[in-house]
Amino acid sequence: MADDDEDVVTGPVCSYLTYKSEGDRLYMLGEYEKAINSYTHALQQEPKNRNCLVARSRCYLAMGNTTLALKDAEASQLGNKEFYKGLYRKAESLYAKGEFELALMFYHRGHKLRPDDRNFRLGIQKAREAIDNSVGSPSSVKLETRGDLSFFYRREEKALPQTKSQLRRQKLNLKQQSMKTDQDEPKTNKTVRVLLGELYGDKEYLENLLLDKELMKTSTESGGSIQELIMNGITFLDTRTEFWRQQKPIFARDREQRIKAQSWKTQRKQVETEQTTFILQRMEEIDMLLADGYPEECKTKAMELVQIVKEWSQREVPNKAEFLGNLYNTIGLAQVELGEFEDALTSHQKDLQIAKKFDNLEAKSRALDNIGRAYARIGEFSKAVEAWTEKEPLTKTHLERTWLFHEIGRCHLELGNNVEARDYGLKALASAQKTGDEEWKMNANVLVAQAELKQSKLQTAVTFFEQALSKAKLLNDEPAQEAISNALKDNKKQIELAEQAKQEELEQLHEKQRAHRLKRAEKAGEAIEAEESCSEELSTNSLSTELELALRNVMRRLIIQSLLCHI
Repeated sequence: MADDDEDVVTGPVCSYLTYKSEGDRLYMLGEYEKAINSYTHALQQEPKNRNCLVARSRCYLAMGNTTLALKDAEASQLGNKEFYKGLYRKAESLYAKGEFELALMFYHRGHKLRPDDRNFRLGIQKAREAIDNSVGSPSSVKLETRGDLSFFYRREEKALPQTKSQLRRQKLNLKQQSMKTDQDEPKTNKTVRVLLGELYGDKEYLENLLLDKELMKTSTESGGSIQELIMNGITFLDTRTEFWRQQKPIFARDREQRIKAQSWKTQRKQVETEQTTFILQRMEEIDMLLADGYPEECKTKAMELVQIVKEWSQREVPNKAEFLGNLYNTIGLAQVELGEFEDALTSHQKDLQIAKKFDNLEAKSRALDNIGRAYARIGEFSKAVEAWTEKEPLTKTHLERTWLFHEIGRCHLELGNNVEARDYGLKALASAQKTGDEEWKMNANVLVAQAELKQSKLQTAVTFFEQALSKAKLLNDEPAQEAISNALKDNKKQIELAEQAKQEELEQLHEKQRAHRLKRAEKAGEAIEAEESCSEELSTNSLSTELELALRNVMRRLIIQSLLCHI
C-alpha cells in the first residue's frame, strides 16, 4: 500500500488546455515521449477529445509505435466516422504498418469528405505506388524454377521414360540452381544494406553482440534480459526492412529517381539539387502542420520558405515556379483555417497567376477551386460561381464534377436563382450516378428539392426529399436522416396548408356567389311586387270604367223606355 501511495502524483493538476498546449510544443521540439505524457494527462480530463487523440496518435507514429497510433486514431472516430483528422491518422498508421490496401481505402474515404485536402491526394498516390512496387505488373513477373521441384520431377518420371542424356541434363539444372541460390545470398545482404542505410551498421553491431555468450547471460537494472533487448532491436530493424522493401523496392528506386526530378513545365529530366531536396523536406513538414491542425505555424513557415525560394535562381531550383505556386496554395489554405479570407484570396490569386503564366492546368484548377471556396465562405456567391464556372472545363473525374456542380448550385440557391440551382443540382445528381457515390446522390437530391421548394413546386420537392431520405438510410447517416425527415415534414405541412388555403378560397368564392344570387333574388322580388301593385291599380281602374259604362247603358235604356211611354 505504501508503494501505491508513493506512485500517486501529488503535484498541481493543470487544465486540459495547458497539457494540450504543452504537448503541442514538445511535439514541435521533437520530444515525442514527453509530448505523449502531456497528451495522456490532457486525455485524463477529457477522455473523448478527438483532437487530443489525433495529436497523441501522431506522436506514437513518429516514434514508430504503429499499433498505439492506430488505436488512438480509431478512438478519435468513435461516434463520428466523418472526423477527417482521425481518418487521416488511421490511414497513415495503416500505411506505416505496411497495410497499403487498407490505407488506400481510408485515404479515398478522406478524399471524398475533404476533396480540397492535398494530404489525402498525396496519400492515395503513395499508397498506390507502394502497392504497385510490392505486387508489380504481370509483365514484370518472371517465373523461375527454384526451390524443391522433386514432386514435379516424380510426376514427369512416371509420365515419360527418361534417357541418360535427360537425366544428365536434369542433374546439371539442379546443380546450377543450387549455385544460383548461393550467389543470391550476398545480393540479399546488399539489398538489406541499401534499404537500412546507416542503420545497417547498427544491425551488424547487434548481431555481433549475440555472439558474446557471457553478455547474453547478464540482465539490466530493471530485471530485463540483455538478449531480449538485442532481439527486440533486431526484430524491429527486420520489420522496417520488410516495410521499406514493400514500400519502395530496389527496382522501383531507380524509376523514382528518374521521375521525381522532372520539371512540370518542360517535362524533361532534371538533376535534383540540394536546394530542391531542402524545399521538399520543408514542404512536407509544412503540410503535416496543416494536416495536424496548426495553421498559424504552417503559414509562418510557408512564408519563410517563400522568401528563401525567391532568393534562389532557376538553375539552383529548376521547379521554382511550381514550388512557389504550391507554397502560395498552402498559405491560402492555412489563412482560410484562421479566418483570414481576404489574405487567403490574395494567396490563391498568386497561385493562379503562376499557373496561368506557365500553362499548368492542374495548378490552375486547384487555384480556381480554392478561390471559389474562399469567396463562398465570405458570402460572395456570384464571384464563387464565376471562379468555379471557369474551373468546370478543367475537371477530370465524375466525382470532381459532382462536387463542383453541387457547390455552384448551392451558390445559385443562396443568390435566389432557383432555376439555375435546380439545373446544377440535376447535373450533380447525374454525375453522382456515374460515380455510384450514394452520399453525393443524397446531397444532390436535397439541393434539387430545396430549389423546387423555393419555386413552390411542393409535390416535386417531396419526391426529391424522399429520394434523399432513402440514400441517407442506405448510408446509415442518422444526422442526415433527421434533417431530411424534418424538411420532408415541413414540406408536407406546407402542402396541407396550401390545400387548406385553397379550400377556404373556394368556400369564400361560393359564399360570394350565393350572396350575389340572393341580392339578385331580392331585386327580382321587389320588381314583382311593383308589377303586382300596378296590375291591381289597373284592375281597379278597369272596374270603375265598366261600372260607369253599365250605368250609362242603364240610363239610356230608362230614357228610351220613358220616351216610348209618352208616345
